[in-house]
Amino acid sequence: MKARFIRILSSLISALIVAKLLATLTLSAAERAGGHLVIIGGGSRPTNVTQRFIQLAGGSAAARLVVIALASEDVDTTAQHTVEEFKTLGVSRVEALPAAPEEAARVLRQATGVYLTGGDQQRLVDELARMKALGALHEVWRRGGVIAGTSAGAAVMSARMITGEERGLATEDERFRSIQSGRIATTNGFGFLTNAIVDQHFIARKRSNRLFSVVLEQPQLLGIGIDESTAVIVGPDQCCEVLGDRSVMVIDARHAGPVHMNGDGRLAVTDLRVHLLVSGDRFDLNRGRPIPSHK
Repeated sequence: MKARFIRILSSLISALIVAKLLATLTLSAAERAGGHLVIIGGGSRPTNVTQRFIQLAGGSAAARLVVIALASEDVDTTAQHTVEEFKTLGVSRVEALPAAPEEAARVLRQATGVYLTGGDQQRLVDELARMKALGALHEVWRRGGVIAGTSAGAAVMSARMITGEERGLATEDERFRSIQSGRIATTNGFGFLTNAIVDQHFIARKRSNRLFSVVLEQPQLLGIGIDESTAVIVGPDQCCEVLGDRSVMVIDARHAGPVHMNGDGRLAVTDLRVHLLVSGDRFDLNRGRPIPSHK
């Protein structure tokens, strides 16, 4: 009980820190134009997704990559494994984020690409808040760098983040069984996407009810559900491309009918738009529409 209380208190403090920092990072649409995001839904990472990340970071010869494994329960092992993986692909300048805040800031100032590993997204938010490194991470992106993340590293990309907690469950068997108000916990993420919220392992773990619930409670946000071994690559113009082996679902309630609920809090809506995308498909997040292929 005590450990849970300390974790909740720590999360609240980090949420306040992140909210304050995000407020200072709020920019106009023109000012926000920066680099790319490579948002991976977890699972195995396809070779073409990894190669695109390296390419966007400047290519194997010029890229300077930083691996942030703070979401992992075993930070050092996860970081070392990921660093070695990038080295086998020809990237010579790649290192794990140092633990000391001053060193972390120095390394991020030189980075052209950052890779966020999987694990626990709340732990990642808490640790970067503690290190006061979120501003330096945003600077990598604003100067044209690429931020990639998988699983928990994907969840943190949006301004609002799904924590993974579901409230009001009598048993674990009830997880994601309904589309109800107040069930899915969200908090502040890293804020690279301000018009959408991201979910991962989406189809493999049957998380559609979770994302529908969040979108209907926050209909100003697009819901982006990314399945495993699949990535959404978002450009500075907020146009994105799907790359990988599986599917991406985009849920758009911005122009739907009014959201309402019954006495049990079950959410309802009409004229909701749902898009199902596969590798090669492109989508405009600002307009909420697919981009026609030029084939």
